[in-house]
Amino acid sequence: MPEKSVVFNAGKEEYAIPVQYIISIENMEEINPIPHLPSYVRGVVLARGELIPVLDLAAILYESATQVDIETRLLVIHTMEFSYGLVVHEAKEILEIPSETLQQVGLVAYHKTKYFSAIANLQDRLITMIDPEELLNVLEGVKEIKNYMSTLKQEA
Repeated sequence: MPEKSVVFNAGKEEYAIPVQYIISIENMEEINPIPHLPSYVRGVVLARGELIPVLDLAAILYESATQVDIETRLLVIHTMEFSYGLVVHEAKEILEIPSETLQQVGLVAYHKTKYFSAIANLQDRLITMIDPEELLNVLEGVKEIKNYMSTLKQEA
């Protein structure tokens, strides 16, 4: 059964996250920076009435911040633990990715890339599938971010 996924860019590569995790795709707005968080955390934004942390996918993958321009988007992602924003470039399409095109990659064995769940091998492109729950599990400092977000909620 094909899996609908939102396809976007980070660096020069294409990535996708299954649509069931995506709450919305937003234009980039002002992000409130929070000091002393890891470099991949841009800060927090108010999305749909909720304060959410904003992570920069290019900073996570390539250790360089996404250049914000007219094509930059904020994917608002919901996981079991909490919602967060992911800064990406050109969230340009929702694609049905047939399950037979998904190939498991040995990279999943490497603890820092466990969030790459598969690679979609389509006719003229390769799209790396990202598991947004697993992404939170491998990032340094996410526990502290979760604690900070729960503190903010309690103060609100």
